[in-house]
Amino acid sequence: MYFTIDIFVNALKIIAGVAIFFVWVVRYDNIKKEFVDYNLPEWLRDLVGILKISFAIMLQFQNAELIMIGAVGIVVLMSGAVVTHIKIKSCLLYTSDAADERSSVDLGGRRII
Repeated sequence: MYFTIDIFVNALKIIAGVAIFFVWVVRYDNIKKEFVDYNLPEWLRDLVGILKISFAIMLQFQNAELIMIGAVGIVVLMSGAVVTHIKIKSCLLYTSDAADERSSVDLGGRRII
């Protein structure tokens, strides 16, 4: 069996879908806390979650137009997240996983890698 770019792209699509599902469904309490910490409204949190999950689902289809809409949508939402982190001056290296694993340093209530 040989490795093709199609296999790689399909694997990335699955990984993206599972990661978004995990963050926005399994670890939803962390999302709620972050939006409260950043003083962002609940309606925005819910809208972003619905859009991210919808875009991740679009990645799983075979239709090139749907895949493109899903990919562009995720890029736009993630760009907005980065801009929000920069705007509120939060550490971009912060991860809740690092805090859970204690492989991080506590700086003013936030854990960074």
